[in-house]
Amino acid sequence: MIEHVYRRASEASSVDAVLVATDDDRIAAAVSAFGGTVVMTQPTHLSGTDRLAEVAAHLGSDIVVNVQGDEPLIAPTAIDAAARRLVDHPADLISTLRRRLTDPSELANPAVVKLVLDADGYALYFSRAAIPFTRPGHPSAPVWKHPGLYAYRREFLLRLAALPPSPLELTEGLEQLRVLEHGYRIATVETTADSIGVDTQEDLERVRRLFEPGVSMS
Repeated sequence: MIEHVYRRASEASSVDAVLVATDDDRIAAAVSAFGGTVVMTQPTHLSGTDRLAEVAAHLGSDIVVNVQGDEPLIAPTAIDAAARRLVDHPADLISTLRRRLTDPSELANPAVVKLVLDADGYALYFSRAAIPFTRPGHPSAPVWKHPGLYAYRREFLLRLAALPPSPLELTEGLEQLRVLEHGYRIATVETTADSIGVDTQEDLERVRRLFEPGVSMS
């Protein structure tokens, strides 16, 4: 799986280098076996953001993109879109993606993170719950799904990792809420690209079917 993620990330036109950050010797061995670059990190990190910050502290790049290792269908264009937002908007510190949620079953699925936006496209909140709530007899607002991909300004990433985990972050199990709770804004970019985070055996079987010969993947 990690090889698929690595190779798709490498296809992004905005990427200068792809690194796999892990504290697991098995993952490190798998990455080395296919010729990828791996960086071993401390085993004490509570979130991917904190692990990424350890690696970013030794990088010279201004923008760092965090791609989850369990997203073998990640689209290179999605990575480019998140990075491009920071390139085009120097005042933004962090960017992420949003996708229209059209499957009603995903709205009630806590494994699918939802988000709501302000008028300028910045995130107001992320939740595993179904948001926003639509009152009977009132028009529904757009419902957005959150693909777990972020682009950070390196200096902000280091600042963020130094902040303590926040109450809502711990409650929802969503590390991006630390950004909002500490008063920072998260810019979002709409995408039509979709992916599947492999969290369960069912997810794994879905992904395996998509990799079968004759199945088209974007």
